[in-house]
Amino acid sequence: MDTPGTISCDDELRNWPAGEDQARAVQDRLRPHVRLDEPGPEPGFEGTVVGVDVAYDDARDVVAAAAVALDARTRAVVDEATAVGQISFPYVPGLLAFREIPTVLDALARLTRTPDLVVCDGYGLAHPRRFGLASHLGVLTGLPTIGVAKNPFTFHYALPGPDRGATSPLLDGTEEVGRALRTQRGVKPVFVSVGHRIDLDRACAQTLHLAAHYRLPETTRAADALCRRALADA
Repeated sequence: MDTPGTISCDDELRNWPAGEDQARAVQDRLRPHVRLDEPGPEPGFEGTVVGVDVAYDDARDVVAAAAVALDARTRAVVDEATAVGQISFPYVPGLLAFREIPTVLDALARLTRTPDLVVCDGYGLAHPRRFGLASHLGVLTGLPTIGVAKNPFTFHYALPGPDRGATSPLLDGTEEVGRALRTQRGVKPVFVSVGHRIDLDRACAQTLHLAAHYRLPETTRAADALCRRALADA
């Protein structure tokens, strides 16, 4: 799934870090490859948007990943795939991508179509090192990616207005690293950040389009349900 100019997934997976210092060095090395100069696809574009998510069984050191492809215009599921693997990295806040990405890449590779946009249940630039799961996955695959998280991580924000579509900056000091987005009236916001090859306005617009009826985007809801089923069957 590599595109010209991207990092080689195969090389990265062969040299996957086993410890925290190595993982942080990988983040530092790959972070300059994040592309922030593209607007990304418009909401409702003709193409495929894929949600990815993982579920863990820590007692067995097993992780299950799901990739669910939706028609970007109608939000209908058009393809899905799962993968199950062994957890190969410890739980360390800020380094969760190293637990998830190998199995997520496996699930993505099993899809019958190439995504035009990937939505991660997690963070992109809204990360202490500005290189969360969505950015890491985007750099490895070359695909446009966004992170849609359920909580603000270590960052602060003012509550957005009560109406659907209201936003407020997600801040690290004075730096905007993402946005709190109200996807449904009277429901807690989600936290959107750029991953790779999309801007923040478009990332929020995509999230709002995909969250037509519920707090979370349909991509995340479908991938969450599928990875839980895959873990139960593993």
